[in-house]
Amino acid sequence: MIVALIAVCEVGFWVLLAAGLACRYLLRMPRAGLALLLCEPLLEVVLLVATVLDLRNGAEPNWPHGLAALYIGYTVGHGHRTVKWLDGHAAHRLGGAPKPLGPPRHGLARARHETKVWLGTLIGAAVATTLLQLAIWYVDDPSRTTSLEGWRFTAWQAAGLHGLVALSYWVWPKKAPAGGAPAEPDLGKERAGR
Repeated sequence: MIVALIAVCEVGFWVLLAAGLACRYLLRMPRAGLALLLCEPLLEVVLLVATVLDLRNGAEPNWPHGLAALYIGYTVGHGHRTVKWLDGHAAHRLGGAPKPLGPPRHGLARARHETKVWLGTLIGAAVATTLLQLAIWYVDDPSRTTSLEGWRFTAWQAAGLHGLVALSYWVWPKKAPAGGAPAEPDLGKERAGR
């Protein structure tokens, strides 16, 4: 049941996102589009409540419950950035807005960008770990919760690997091609100066 609900939440995320962006830019109904986009977090609440009810009804804590925690954590850590990125592209393609700036491609600006993305992964791992710990306390039977403890390790392993990737941009910054495009502005400094 939980695996099916995770799939429904994932499909629902993209359906609500598409409907919200279509309302905003194709139908010229920005408030209705915003309302649909603001419904996105409700999907995670539904998944969380269903997982708690499943455990309360005596279900054996196993990998679907761990996967649900990771899914919710990922959505909390990266959902807003994903929606914002897609909204910028929809505004450009459907609403006539200027093309959104992509992430910096070289140097320290790229390293800072990758670090911000990694911070989303850290937030996701922290949320997943918190949910998993709450589930372990809720079940209150160490012999039944070993699989949930393994998911905590998985969350932090993913965050660690992503951190190594982000760190590599600081240690070995990608250099701009010689004689290529002009140096990219450091958007972080530009925004801070406004």
